Amino acid sequence: MTEVREAPVHALLTDGTTVRIRRADAGDRGAVLRLYQEMSPESLRLRFFSVGSASASQAAERVSAPHRAGYCALAAEHGGRLIGLAEYEALPEAATAEIALAVADAWHHRGVGTLLLEHLADAARTAGITAFTADALAENHEVLKVFHDLGLRATRHFEGPEVRCLVDLTEDETYLSAVDTRGRLADVVSLRPLLRPRSVAVVGAGRRPGSVGRAILRNIRGGGFPGRVFAVHPEAASIAGVHACPSLAALAEVPDLVVVVVRAPAVADVAEECGRLGVRALLVVSAGLDHQQADALLGASRRHGMRLVGPNCLGLANTEDGVSLDATFAAQHPGPGTAGVAVQSGGVGIALLDGLARLGIGVSSFVSLGDKYDVSGNDLLQWWESDGHTDLALLHLESFGNPRAFSRTARRVARTMPVLTVDAGRTEAGRRAAASHTAAAATRTMTRQALFTQAGITATRTIGELLDAAALLHSQPLPHGTKVAVVSNAGGVGVLAADACTEAGLDVPPLDTDLMDQLLALLPKGATAANPVDTTAAVGEDQLRVCVDRLARHGAVDAVLVALVPTAVAAATGEDLVRALTDAPAPLPRPVLAVLPAQGARVELLQADADTTVPAYADAQDAARALVHSATRAQWLNAPVESVPKLKNVDTERAKALAAEFLHAHPEGGWLDPRTTAALAGCYAIPQIPWAWATDEDEAVAAAQRLAGPDARVVMKAHWPGLVHKSQQHAIHLGLQNSAQVRAAHRDLVTRFGDVLTGVVVQPLAERGTELFAGVVQDEVFGPLVVFGLGGTATELLADYAARLAPLTDRDVHDLLTSPRCSPLLFGYGGSPAVDITGLEQLLHRLSRMAGDLPQLTEADLNPVLAGPHGVTTLDIRVRLNPRLPHDPYLRRLR
Repeated sequence: MTEVREAPVHALLTDGTTVRIRRADAGDRGAVLRLYQEMSPESLRLRFFSVGSASASQAAERVSAPHRAGYCALAAEHGGRLIGLAEYEALPEAATAEIALAVADAWHHRGVGTLLLEHLADAARTAGITAFTADALAENHEVLKVFHDLGLRATRHFEGPEVRCLVDLTEDETYLSAVDTRGRLADVVSLRPLLRPRSVAVVGAGRRPGSVGRAILRNIRGGGFPGRVFAVHPEAASIAGVHACPSLAALAEVPDLVVVVVRAPAVADVAEECGRLGVRALLVVSAGLDHQQADALLGASRRHGMRLVGPNCLGLANTEDGVSLDATFAAQHPGPGTAGVAVQSGGVGIALLDGLARLGIGVSSFVSLGDKYDVSGNDLLQWWESDGHTDLALLHLESFGNPRAFSRTARRVARTMPVLTVDAGRTEAGRRAAASHTAAAATRTMTRQALFTQAGITATRTIGELLDAAALLHSQPLPHGTKVAVVSNAGGVGVLAADACTEAGLDVPPLDTDLMDQLLALLPKGATAANPVDTTAAVGEDQLRVCVDRLARHGAVDAVLVALVPTAVAAATGEDLVRALTDAPAPLPRPVLAVLPAQGARVELLQADADTTVPAYADAQDAARALVHSATRAQWLNAPVESVPKLKNVDTERAKALAAEFLHAHPEGGWLDPRTTAALAGCYAIPQIPWAWATDEDEAVAAAQRLAGPDARVVMKAHWPGLVHKSQQHAIHLGLQNSAQVRAAHRDLVTRFGDVLTGVVVQPLAERGTELFAGVVQDEVFGPLVVFGLGGTATELLADYAARLAPLTDRDVHDLLTSPRCSPLLFGYGGSPAVDITGLEQLLHRLSRMAGDLPQLTEADLNPVLAGPHGVTTLDIRVRLNPRLPHDPYLRRLR
């Protein structure tokens, strides 16, 4: 079993309190003894099955004994005091460990025990332990409930007054959902002092009218915040009409939230003073902190259990009734509404707030995350999910602290509301970790896009595009598909709108004869209704209204796009064609959007009635992109429930052993040799073409005869550690037909590569098929990414890839197979037979499983993968391992 000693972490209890989780050691003897001495006799009896002091002394000695294999003790601390202890002791010759749990009496029912067990289970899994056992008194209902509520599979066996619990440590969806729920509830409670404070103090509000602190103070007062507001200034008696005190300690009460706007060197001292006084939340607007100052700020926040926004941020606002807090230095107060906004860039935040205000979309809460030391986009998503006010989430994130946890949260939240983001940083150069095919393909942009796609996040390229999509998602129902009816009062404008829709990936289908006849009967003479529908300039307001209504209620299309230009005919008759879109007699079941080229603003929301608006765009391309985003969201919501299938013929333990053996022999990591690579792929039943390893000419000839017989052709591939691109190095010979050619090929490789050559791989020449590429790369931030696309020597030239983050669901695999441009080749393009799709699906699932099982797997490169009607096989596999500790992205801990 492997012993791993993790660094201490902080995490949240159910009431939002921050505690510190760390390994207990020899210095904890006194603290452990005190923990037990302060327990009630009843608690001691339930813990030790007796009330004597001997058991407590023995427990303290056990924790403080010299480190021994198979034993782990985790301590939970608050304010430097031990409040909980969880231990396991591995049983001899088994992958099971016996556990014990103790929580201080004053900390019961706050989630200490559950949190400790989550972390203890993670440490145990890392050490190779698969199950916990625990003995308890049958009357100890509280600890039995803790085991039951963990979400792990638990069984009980009663023996008189005692019960033995067996807890399977396998993480599954039930367990992860339970952890999600606990984390969400704790997170939301911890954010209340930040987003719903009862009192606020501003430290650093200057007397100068142009100072940032003064602007924030004025916004808090002018925004209607009903709680108490304080200013802290060493000299001023009053700032912006607010009574000022010389220090935080001099305030009449301890504020829930402190806004810090002091110079960088003073920030940590202010934070420490806030923590000692009992402040619950910090908003640090100050910028320019160096590494030491940053560590001191975060350290103070963690020690004293304060949630922290910033530093280097614009501030935050909450428009809920009873809160009305505007702690920003933005020029305008955000209007109340239902859009939650979180940004890292203050400038982007101002642009989004301004754009939403122009659209008339109000904000529920706004948080400028700044350098994001603590509170993140993940926190805000969970707040919006629970606040009862938000139905639209807008994010601008430049970095991700825990992308897989963020993806899991976003995937859940996106089920209840649209989640939109600007995909910032798209031009970052792709990594070339070892210049392998997989590393070359897996750029950061592709990785981020995979995260957004899988989580159901609407990712846009610009702020303008985000506002375009937000306007449509906020105002109109989702389309059922991608079929669009284009209606215009000028033929040329209709053609441009139809082109924009088609180029964006929408379908502008011809309308059936019956529907065309219905429309022509409504419209002026000379109108056409094939789609686009040209109503002519003579169309009247009522005619256009009925036409749009008929299309929106007919099943032939999924959305109606109406392009209108002002004409002299409409002006002369007093007809208001735009009003035809806002005066629908009843809500329409399909989205309707307008394109008004004469409109000044990029996008506007036209008020239809008290509850309905119609988005109007100045450019048809903007409208079409917004509609694509809406259709994509509808498709994501309507897709079948995703699942990660269970795979047969997987030997995880053997795979882990192979990885451990290789890294023991190569502590620095590296590319596996062909034999180890084949063995590892075999652990996951990844199909491979038959092959043989040869170290000299005679072995190569014997291998060729054994694999292909005397007349069949073979392939010979050179090998040496670090060789990646065999074709570029001319380290491969194809179509060798007899022993003489095999000998000649081997001599050629020896002549050209000399001592660097460690051997050759001999394979039979594969039959014809579609050459594909599949691979995995471990992203340091995002985790394992599975890449799939066109293979062979043109892999990097054509760059026809798709990617998804592991673990892959059945839906992810479907997307991987259908997203690349080469996908028609897989499904029978041009009358050719379809390849073995089931085999490809299995290959990708098995690759995903391997990546999930082995955190040491840095890269896997399967190229080419040969797919045909009768099967799938891999012709060449490259695998690179590097030392890496397992890391559970879903374990509850603060950043």
